[in-house]
Amino acid sequence: MVVVQKSVAHPWMCDVLGHMTTRHYVAMFDDAAYHMLYEVFGWTGSSDDDNKIAWADVNHTIDYKSEVSAGDILEIEAKLTKIGNKSITIYYEMRNLGKNEVAASLQVISVLFDLELRESVKISEELKQLASKHLDKN
Repeated sequence: MVVVQKSVAHPWMCDVLGHMTTRHYVAMFDDAAYHMLYEVFGWTGSSDDDNKIAWADVNHTIDYKSEVSAGDILEIEAKLTKIGNKSITIYYEMRNLGKNEVAASLQVISVLFDLELRESVKISEELKQLASKHLDKN
C-alpha cells in the first residue's frame, strides 16, 4: 500500500455527535484518489485536457470502523486491486495514527471516462501496463 493522504480532523469537520461527519470522510478519500491516480498513471485533473479522458467513480463501498474525533491525525493508504477492460478497483484504508487503529476503509470502482462522449471507454494497453506495476495481488 502507498500513502496517498495525510489529514487532521478539525472541529468544524465534526457533527453534533462529536465525531467526523460522513461528508469529510468522503472528501478525504476523494483527495486521496487524485494522489493514487497520479501514483499509478501520472494522471492529474488537467493532464488529459487534449484527449478529454478522465476517471469517474461508479461505486463506493465505505466501512466505518472507529470514531474519528476533532484533533485526530489521519493517514490514508491505497492499493490497486483490479484492472478491468474499462475500470479499475482501488482499496483505501484510513488510519487514525494517534489511536493506532483503522478508522474507515473504502473500495472504489472507477471507469475511464470520455468527457465529450459522456461514457466509459476501454483502458488502453499502455495504461494497463502502467497500472499492472501497481497491482496488489493479495
